[in-house]
Amino acid sequence: MKRLISTAAAMACLYAGAALAATPVETHGALHVDGTHVVDAHGAPVALSGVSFFWDNTGWGEERFYNAGAVKTFARDWHASLIRAAMGVDAKGGYLDDPHGNEARVDTLVKAAIHEGIYVIIDWHSHHAHEKPEAAVAFFTRMAGKYGKYPNVIYELYNEPLNTTDWHGQVKPYAETVIDAIRKVDANNLIVVGSPTWDQDVDVAAADPIAGRNNIVYSLHFYAGTHKDDLRKKAAKAIALGAPLFVSEWGSVNADGNGGVDVEETARWQQFMADNCLSQANWAVSDKNEGAAMFIPGTRADGHWRESDLTASGKLTRDIVRAAPQTCR
Repeated sequence: MKRLISTAAAMACLYAGAALAATPVETHGALHVDGTHVVDAHGAPVALSGVSFFWDNTGWGEERFYNAGAVKTFARDWHASLIRAAMGVDAKGGYLDDPHGNEARVDTLVKAAIHEGIYVIIDWHSHHAHEKPEAAVAFFTRMAGKYGKYPNVIYELYNEPLNTTDWHGQVKPYAETVIDAIRKVDANNLIVVGSPTWDQDVDVAAADPIAGRNNIVYSLHFYAGTHKDDLRKKAAKAIALGAPLFVSEWGSVNADGNGGVDVEETARWQQFMADNCLSQANWAVSDKNEGAAMFIPGTRADGHWRESDLTASGKLTRDIVRAAPQTCR
């Protein structure tokens, strides 16, 4: 009987300890930029790891994943420290078509992330954001008013400027305008800035960086099946120029979202990110019939996923996120 009681007591202590385990935000607090690194409230370099939700556009079908149950599963089962709410803007069904529906879905993810104690990127998911800066200013001013007091929140101003955009004349001035609007409300939370050519021209941005604004990082996007050592060299050049990078979107397949998982190239990218202490969010929380989707078509959207619900990309992503340390050596 004594042995049974001792075992039960030990298990109770174990579960109590798990319940009291600090969340990522409790551990790291407010993030800020120090040189080329994102560091936590204690000054330690941080590399967050998690997932990016698919475009949330009304009527696309993938918006059903924008719920608290999904966030809870990523936080507690996948051990994600980061999620990204990819709010579609100018495509059909996006924010410009349905501002209330899209913003409500972002609100749902942000509130769930705050509840779970993880970080969340509010992403203005557009390829043409510089054409309508006033819409972004209004949206991010409102988001900063609602959530700027929470250390969980990160703002991403421009998902992927196209290869036809100019950094100095278009993307940078747009970013400065939106940054200044956010900083009137939220003085400190991280802001992620995109660069031309789908966030690959980080070296161009690093050569002409945004000045006089604090806690700015530059988004680097890659898809392992398409982007290889040439892009890593561009990223390394940007870091050497002093630019802090943040991988707010990456995929293990081709850049068009299709193709099989490139395991070897994904491993090379993971090593590069580990070597440079870069945060990352995998694309995408989706059951669309394409290689980048984490789930097979028809998978439930509210979490509690089984191994059989995951695609090859989903299984690899879960393993990476679960194993990722939040701090860097």
